[in-house]
Amino acid sequence: MSYFVLPAIFITASTFNILCFGTIIAPIMSLSKKRKVDEECRVFQEKCSSSYLFTELNGKAVCLVCSQHVAVLKEYNLRRHYVSLHADKYDNFQGQQRREKVNELLAGLKKQQSVFTHSRDISDAAVKASYLIANEIAVASKPFSEGEFVKTCMMKAAEIVCPEKRQAFANISLTRNTVADRISDLSVDLDSQLKQKVKSFIGFSVAIDESTDITDVAQLAIFILGVDDTLTVTEEFVELVPMTDTTTAADIFTALVGALDRVGVEWSRAVSLATDGAPSMIGEKAGVVTKFREKVQSANGGRDFWTFHCILHQEALCCKSLKMDNVMKVVIQTVNFIRSRSLNHRQFDSLLREKDHIYGLPYHTEVRWLSQGAVLRRFFDLREEIEQFMEEKGKPVLEFHSTE
Repeated sequence: MSYFVLPAIFITASTFNILCFGTIIAPIMSLSKKRKVDEECRVFQEKCSSSYLFTELNGKAVCLVCSQHVAVLKEYNLRRHYVSLHADKYDNFQGQQRREKVNELLAGLKKQQSVFTHSRDISDAAVKASYLIANEIAVASKPFSEGEFVKTCMMKAAEIVCPEKRQAFANISLTRNTVADRISDLSVDLDSQLKQKVKSFIGFSVAIDESTDITDVAQLAIFILGVDDTLTVTEEFVELVPMTDTTTAADIFTALVGALDRVGVEWSRAVSLATDGAPSMIGEKAGVVTKFREKVQSANGGRDFWTFHCILHQEALCCKSLKMDNVMKVVIQTVNFIRSRSLNHRQFDSLLREKDHIYGLPYHTEVRWLSQGAVLRRFFDLREEIEQFMEEKGKPVLEFHSTE
């Protein structure tokens, strides 16, 4: 028995024959790298359209007759599909007649695709319209159920203006739950945009105000104003935090820090805080301002931090301090005489309409900021009509004739 000597391997002649010519050669060849279909760079050939009634769509061969896809762009696969399914019917078309038939089938396929695309565009437009209307409902502070009323109005208008578009309006979903979901999506998107914007701030200021709503729940409103490295200023509402328990300085500070952490502010970049000037806000030892300054300066290494008293609250305090009783007492008594009695109010409004006035006389309220200025301005504009009305009612206002 002879041996063939190979590097580090001894193989007998019989073994060599088996390896070269026997059945064991198959496993050895299977170890070689297999070709992948997507590496063969097969390209659809135009002759396949006329020969086998195929076209290329999104990288795949599509049959013009039955719209079936052939995954591999290989002429053998296209020919086999045509011969097995359509040859009996379409082999009779030859020459110019076959080319016309191919063009007809291509036009039918394109029309079918355009119908699908158009339907998708209509659906996308309906969703977009739903979001836009939901946004308007939220901005106007209307109930979510108003969406159904808006849709009813649109459908009535569509029947008259554009009956052919009625189905497009019907596709707009404006149910109560849909409007709620749309507004929730918009809120999440705005919150995400704010978080991205906050990351670019090189400095920011915060303004807060705590007030009680009609249900006796304290609400903490938080605003942020920031500037980025391009000196673009952004002012946004951050959050309205309900204070369901106590409203001490510690409670307000905790709510404020939680809201700012949620949007991802960099504390070392805070430069100022504006408040309404309440004692719990500006207390020297444990006020919100003091706690906020300590937190910011611990992050920025002790740099300067400014605090401000809101200008609107200062104006409201000035109005209360000035009082102007010699003027306001007369104005309030006159306004109350006109507005508090239904008959007087109706008659005064009729007088204003006769003289082409489109607005009436508002009440004065101590709570609403600058309401005093609005009442005084309107009272002065309507002084002639008020004087005439009060004299007709036997309640003349002597101050109208006073130069002081």
